[in-house]
Amino acid sequence: MQDDRYEQTYRQYQQSQGRYAQDTVYAQSPFLTLSQYMSRTFGWMFAGLMVTFGVALATVLTGAFIPLYTSGIVFVLSIAELILVAVLSMNIQKIRPGTATAMFFAYAVLTGINLSVYFVVYNLSTLILAFLVGALYFGIMAVYGMRTQKDLSGWGPMLMGGLFALLIVSLFGMLFVNNFGFFDIVLCAIGLLVFMGFTAYDTQKLRAMYSYFGGDAAMLHKSSIIGALQLYLDYINIFLYVLRLLGRSRNN
Repeated sequence: MQDDRYEQTYRQYQQSQGRYAQDTVYAQSPFLTLSQYMSRTFGWMFAGLMVTFGVALATVLTGAFIPLYTSGIVFVLSIAELILVAVLSMNIQKIRPGTATAMFFAYAVLTGINLSVYFVVYNLSTLILAFLVGALYFGIMAVYGMRTQKDLSGWGPMLMGGLFALLIVSLFGMLFVNNFGFFDIVLCAIGLLVFMGFTAYDTQKLRAMYSYFGGDAAMLHKSSIIGALQLYLDYINIFLYVLRLLGRSRNN
């Protein structure tokens, strides 16, 4: 009976995503205010980022990245990342809050291992600069998503279309093009814009999550984890695109 209520609530939330800005009356949760919910979600995201960068640095300093990459284990970990995201997203209404939290941090650890190679390829000053510039871009768009009265739900299809186009072009480039040159800079710039757009979109979407799950403490916690994961992915991609642009600029 409880799972049925969760599933019905989750379906209502999914149906609401096309109208979550101006046409929805936001319910007040008896557990958290909207401001507290947003702060908690960004807190989860920040904690996940710290785990990721800490694990990446530790993997490099201990030399563990060498056997991970030479043995091909890193590819298995990449598949595990995809499985974790799929399981967490598709079963959020059934799993326990503690399980959702553990899966989020497990994903952050796996991402840290997979990103450790960047600590070898790029020098520390470039990584720090990319982190700060990425944080600036992310922060600007997150504030815009929180403050704007414009309904950003229409951005969803355009952003997803841009993301699929990026994936297809990137795959084509890896298979058939030896050196993208200037086109790679354009591709990175477009990718940066896409994930900056996702940042504003996902930040505004937190209000819909708060509205539909605000009456249930467990679902409120789990939706906060899902929101943190979406924002985490937005920032990681912004960081990587900025890093590629900075690395190419310094190489030139």
